[in-house]
Amino acid sequence: MSIHSEHPFLTPEPDRDPVRRFRGRLNAPVTIWTTGTGRGRAGLTVSSAFIAEGEPAEVVGLVNVDSALGEELEETRTLVVSVLGAEHRTTADVFAGRTPSPGGTFRTGNWTDTDWGPVLEGAPAWMGARLVEGPLLRSGWAYLVRAAIEHVELRALTEGEQALGYLRGHYHFPVW
Repeated sequence: MSIHSEHPFLTPEPDRDPVRRFRGRLNAPVTIWTTGTGRGRAGLTVSSAFIAEGEPAEVVGLVNVDSALGEELEETRTLVVSVLGAEHRTTADVFAGRTPSPGGTFRTGNWTDTDWGPVLEGAPAWMGARLVEGPLLRSGWAYLVRAAIEHVELRALTEGEQALGYLRGHYHFPVW
Protein backbone atom coordinates (compact mmCIF):
# COMPACT_ATOMS: atom_id res chain seq x y z
CA MET A 1 0.00 0.00 0.00
CA SER A 2 1.28 3.48 -0.83
CA ILE A 3 0.24 6.92 0.34
CA HIS A 4 1.93 8.59 -2.64
CA SER A 5 0.09 9.51 -5.82
CA GLU A 6 3.28 8.95 -7.85
CA HIS A 7 6.47 6.93 -7.50
CA PRO A 8 8.18 8.10 -4.25
CA PHE A 9 11.69 7.71 -5.70
CA LEU A 10 11.03 9.38 -9.05
CA THR A 11 13.48 12.19 -9.79
CA PRO A 12 11.66 15.54 -9.66
CA GLU A 13 10.80 16.95 -13.11
CA PRO A 14 13.36 19.82 -13.17
CA ASP A 15 16.20 17.44 -12.17
CA ARG A 16 15.59 14.78 -14.84
CA ASP A 17 18.29 14.27 -17.49
CA PRO A 18 16.96 15.64 -20.82
CA VAL A 19 19.16 13.26 -22.87
CA ARG A 20 17.75 10.25 -21.00
CA ARG A 21 14.22 11.61 -21.50
CA PHE A 22 14.90 12.09 -25.23
CA ARG A 23 16.19 8.50 -25.51
CA GLY A 24 13.05 7.32 -23.71
CA ARG A 25 10.94 8.70 -26.55
CA LEU A 26 12.67 6.49 -29.13
CA ASN A 27 10.85 3.25 -29.81
CA ALA A 28 13.39 0.44 -29.24
CA PRO A 29 13.46 -3.26 -30.06
CA VAL A 30 14.11 -5.64 -27.17
CA THR A 31 16.91 -8.14 -27.71
CA ILE A 32 19.05 -10.37 -25.54
CA TRP A 33 22.78 -10.42 -26.26
CA THR A 34 24.62 -13.53 -25.06
CA THR A 35 28.09 -15.04 -25.22
CA GLY A 36 30.13 -17.91 -23.80
CA THR A 37 29.49 -21.53 -22.91
CA GLY A 38 28.84 -23.50 -19.74
CA ARG A 39 29.55 -21.51 -16.58
CA GLY A 40 31.15 -18.78 -18.73
CA ARG A 41 27.82 -17.80 -20.31
CA ALA A 42 26.72 -14.21 -19.90
CA GLY A 43 23.79 -12.25 -21.26
CA LEU A 44 22.07 -8.88 -21.10
CA THR A 45 18.84 -7.33 -22.35
CA VAL A 46 19.83 -4.68 -24.92
CA SER A 47 17.55 -2.11 -26.55
CA SER A 48 20.24 0.30 -27.75
CA ALA A 49 21.14 -1.57 -30.94
CA PHE A 50 20.98 -1.28 -34.70
CA ILE A 51 22.03 -3.13 -37.84
CA ALA A 52 24.38 -1.59 -40.41
CA GLU A 53 24.03 -3.26 -43.81
CA GLY A 54 27.14 -3.77 -45.90
CA GLU A 55 29.96 -6.21 -46.56
CA PRO A 56 30.25 -7.31 -43.87
CA ALA A 57 27.00 -6.26 -42.23
CA GLU A 58 27.43 -5.27 -38.58
CA VAL A 59 25.38 -5.16 -35.42
CA VAL A 60 26.16 -2.19 -33.19
CA GLY A 61 24.97 -1.79 -29.63
CA LEU A 62 25.61 -0.33 -26.21
CA VAL A 63 26.46 -2.79 -23.42
CA ASN A 64 26.85 -1.87 -19.76
CA VAL A 65 30.56 -1.94 -18.87
CA ASP A 66 29.77 -3.35 -15.43
CA SER A 67 27.68 -6.24 -16.77
CA ALA A 68 28.89 -9.83 -16.92
CA LEU A 69 28.31 -9.64 -20.71
CA GLY A 70 30.68 -6.67 -21.04
CA GLU A 71 33.41 -8.54 -19.17
CA GLU A 72 32.89 -11.83 -21.03
CA LEU A 73 32.83 -10.22 -24.50
CA GLU A 74 36.43 -9.12 -23.99
CA GLU A 75 37.35 -12.83 -23.78
CA THR A 76 35.01 -14.57 -26.25
CA ARG A 77 34.85 -11.85 -28.96
CA THR A 78 31.60 -13.51 -30.20
CA LEU A 79 27.95 -12.87 -29.44
CA VAL A 80 24.40 -13.90 -30.23
CA VAL A 81 21.62 -11.35 -30.62
CA SER A 82 18.16 -12.89 -30.06
CA VAL A 83 15.14 -10.78 -31.07
CA LEU A 84 12.31 -11.13 -28.56
CA GLY A 85 8.59 -11.61 -29.04
CA ALA A 86 5.85 -10.59 -26.61
CA GLU A 87 6.01 -14.01 -24.93
CA HIS A 88 9.61 -13.33 -23.83
CA ARG A 89 8.83 -10.42 -21.51
CA THR A 90 9.85 -12.31 -18.36
CA THR A 91 13.11 -13.43 -19.98
CA ALA A 92 13.84 -9.81 -20.93
CA ASP A 93 13.23 -8.71 -17.32
CA VAL A 94 15.51 -11.45 -15.96
CA PHE A 95 18.40 -10.52 -18.27
CA ALA A 96 17.86 -6.82 -17.48
CA GLY A 97 18.23 -7.60 -13.77
CA ARG A 98 14.65 -6.53 -13.00
CA THR A 99 13.32 -9.99 -12.09
CA PRO A 100 15.12 -12.73 -10.13
CA SER A 101 15.87 -16.12 -11.66
CA PRO A 102 16.83 -18.70 -9.02
CA GLY A 103 19.85 -20.62 -10.28
CA GLY A 104 20.93 -17.87 -12.70
CA THR A 105 19.64 -16.03 -15.73
CA PHE A 106 19.98 -18.97 -18.11
CA ARG A 107 17.48 -20.95 -16.00
CA THR A 108 14.78 -18.73 -17.53
CA GLY A 109 13.92 -19.87 -21.05
CA ASN A 110 15.49 -22.70 -23.02
CA TRP A 111 18.91 -22.11 -24.54
CA THR A 112 20.90 -23.83 -27.28
CA ASP A 113 24.66 -23.37 -27.57
CA THR A 114 26.08 -22.20 -30.91
CA ASP A 115 29.53 -21.18 -32.17
CA TRP A 116 28.73 -17.58 -31.10
CA GLY A 117 26.98 -18.18 -27.77
CA PRO A 118 23.61 -19.32 -26.39
CA VAL A 119 20.44 -18.80 -28.46
CA LEU A 120 16.99 -18.41 -26.90
CA GLU A 121 14.79 -21.17 -28.29
CA GLY A 122 11.62 -19.84 -29.90
CA ALA A 123 13.11 -16.43 -30.67
CA PRO A 124 11.62 -14.95 -33.86
CA ALA A 125 15.15 -14.26 -35.15
CA TRP A 126 18.75 -14.51 -34.02
CA MET A 127 22.20 -13.73 -35.36
CA GLY A 128 25.73 -14.81 -34.56
CA ALA A 129 28.44 -12.17 -34.78
CA ARG A 130 32.15 -11.66 -34.12
CA LEU A 131 33.54 -8.45 -32.63
CA VAL A 132 35.56 -6.27 -35.00
CA GLU A 133 39.29 -6.03 -34.31
CA GLY A 134 40.55 -3.94 -31.44
CA PRO A 135 39.49 -3.29 -27.87
CA LEU A 136 35.93 -2.50 -26.83
CA LEU A 137 35.46 1.27 -26.93
CA ARG A 138 33.55 3.37 -24.42
CA SER A 139 30.55 5.44 -25.45
CA GLY A 140 29.05 7.36 -22.54
CA TRP A 141 28.65 4.88 -19.70
CA ALA A 142 28.67 1.83 -21.98
CA TYR A 143 30.82 -0.19 -24.32
CA LEU A 144 30.14 0.57 -27.98
CA VAL A 145 30.07 -2.97 -29.37
CA ARG A 146 30.61 -3.48 -33.12
CA ALA A 147 30.41 -7.01 -34.46
CA ALA A 148 30.44 -8.43 -37.98
CA ILE A 149 27.35 -10.57 -38.61
CA GLU A 150 28.35 -14.11 -39.59
CA HIS A 151 25.05 -16.00 -39.33
CA VAL A 152 21.32 -15.11 -39.34
CA GLU A 153 18.29 -17.32 -38.65
CA LEU A 154 14.72 -16.15 -39.12
CA ARG A 155 11.68 -18.09 -37.90
CA ALA A 156 8.47 -17.86 -39.94
CA LEU A 157 6.14 -15.41 -38.22
CA THR A 158 2.49 -16.23 -37.63
CA GLU A 159 -0.33 -13.78 -38.27
CA GLY A 160 -0.89 -11.49 -35.29
CA GLU A 161 2.41 -12.43 -33.63
CA GLN A 162 3.70 -9.60 -31.46
CA ALA A 163 7.17 -8.12 -31.14
CA LEU A 164 8.54 -6.90 -27.82
CA GLY A 165 9.26 -3.18 -27.91
CA TYR A 166 10.30 -0.63 -25.29
CA LEU A 167 9.14 2.97 -25.07
CA ARG A 168 9.27 5.47 -22.17
CA GLY A 169 10.18 2.81 -19.63
CA HIS A 170 7.47 0.31 -20.56
CA TYR A 171 7.07 -2.67 -22.86
CA HIS A 172 4.67 -2.49 -25.76
CA PHE A 173 3.66 -5.15 -28.25
CA PRO A 174 3.50 -4.06 -31.91
CA VAL A 175 2.34 -6.68 -34.42
CA TRP A 176 4.92 -7.83 -36.97
